[in-house]
Amino acid sequence: MAKSVNKVILLGNVGKDPEIRTTPGGTMVASFGLATSERHKDASGNWADKTEWHNVVAFSKLAEIVRDYVKKGSKLYVEGRMVTRNWEDKDSKKKVYRTEVIISDLSLLSGREEGAGGYSKATSSSGSAASFDQRPAAGGEGPDDYSQQAEISDDDIPF
Repeated sequence: MAKSVNKVILLGNVGKDPEIRTTPGGTMVASFGLATSERHKDASGNWADKTEWHNVVAFSKLAEIVRDYVKKGSKLYVEGRMVTRNWEDKDSKKKVYRTEVIISDLSLLSGREEGAGGYSKATSSSGSAASFDQRPAAGGEGPDDYSQQAEISDDDIPF
């Protein structure tokens, strides 16, 4: 079978407070809508925004982070995979489809309070999650400090 890729990357704003629920097996699930916008010129040459809404779902530890830190208006960066579920509607007996992004990576870009800088990142791999602050520590080494410490001469380059 040929290799395939199912990866979604979104940067947008949460449309309303996330819906939090628990499965019968005890797994926490968070669902919310994420809006992304694209700016383009319309037929008359005026700039117009086109908003696309994405159904986003988080499980386990990521769902807990969403529950604790994400609310309407939060700016998020998410990575995940796209899935389409289907079921039969109880009333109409018609088949219903819903496409969702199951997230595996989440970065909170809004900060903890309005006006707070920096961002936090949470990652889920093999069922674990971590939350940490990406801002450099005060007085810590940044990328420029490291590059100035490493001295490279022409003899170090292999070509």
